[in-house]
Amino acid sequence: MELSLHRLRMLRELHRRGTVTAAAAALNYTASAVSQQLAQLERDVGSKLFERLGRRVQLTEAGEVLTEHAEEILRSVERAANALENTKGGVVARLTAGVWASVASGLLPRALTTLATDHPGVEVRTRELAPEDTAGAVRDGALDFSFVIEYSDYPMPWDPALTKVVIAVERLHAAVPTGALPGAPVSLADLADQRWILAGPRSHFGRAVRLACQRSGFEPKISHEVGEQATALAMVAAGLGVTLVSDLGLSLRPDGVEVVPLTEPVMRTVSIAYRTSSATRPSLHLVIDAVRAAAAEQGLGAASPLP
Repeated sequence: MELSLHRLRMLRELHRRGTVTAAAAALNYTASAVSQQLAQLERDVGSKLFERLGRRVQLTEAGEVLTEHAEEILRSVERAANALENTKGGVVARLTAGVWASVASGLLPRALTTLATDHPGVEVRTRELAPEDTAGAVRDGALDFSFVIEYSDYPMPWDPALTKVVIAVERLHAAVPTGALPGAPVSLADLADQRWILAGPRSHFGRAVRLACQRSGFEPKISHEVGEQATALAMVAAGLGVTLVSDLGLSLRPDGVEVVPLTEPVMRTVSIAYRTSSATRPSLHLVIDAVRAAAAEQGLGAASPLP
């Protein structure tokens, strides 16, 4: 019997997520592709591994046994890959990173250009995810590392299986239609009567901004709820309302948007998260060094030593 690591990862995700659709989304596949691969895994082992219960699935006894061993096998493969990387004279590795728009446009180009020049054997591929999903994808093995954020008004719970290294510290600024607010800086309270363009309350950004406004004594009047910062800024440029934008998000600013500093700073940290079991990978630390240098060149550096 030959077991495919690829299919074992799918079985592990099915166990964690409870549905084929959720497992497929976590692995960036279609549900039909995951179903086909799991069916092949059942043929490989000669046993039924799961049963459908409505929209959810339940592992059989054989499925539970194989999933338990899959966890050990996949951890062993990761340890072996880490050990091999440490034996090479020059670092050669391919890493997959979780990013979101402002990091991808405002920080990564400079960092990856430097990395390609100094360490051409290290290749970084990216997957754009919602900031709320990146850490979970690292924990589950779908990514090697990801960028994560934490706001001064909204601290995040942390998974002890992950290590977090701060690489940048950003301010949030008011983004308003050009000429809408003469004079600067402004307080959040000065924006209480404005129409707001903001991400939903379940997003880290949307929740953090709502809390900051509430602490300033008002509930923002949200006219447009959008998830993407670039979309929000385009709507600001069209005169549809105001929003907040981070330092890295300024790279997405279109014409017609004026950036105004806040009198009471709202801060956020940008970190790189990776599995603690990957802490000895040289390639990972080379990437962290390159990203930190790029952040420092933009005045966003954070003095946080590598673990």
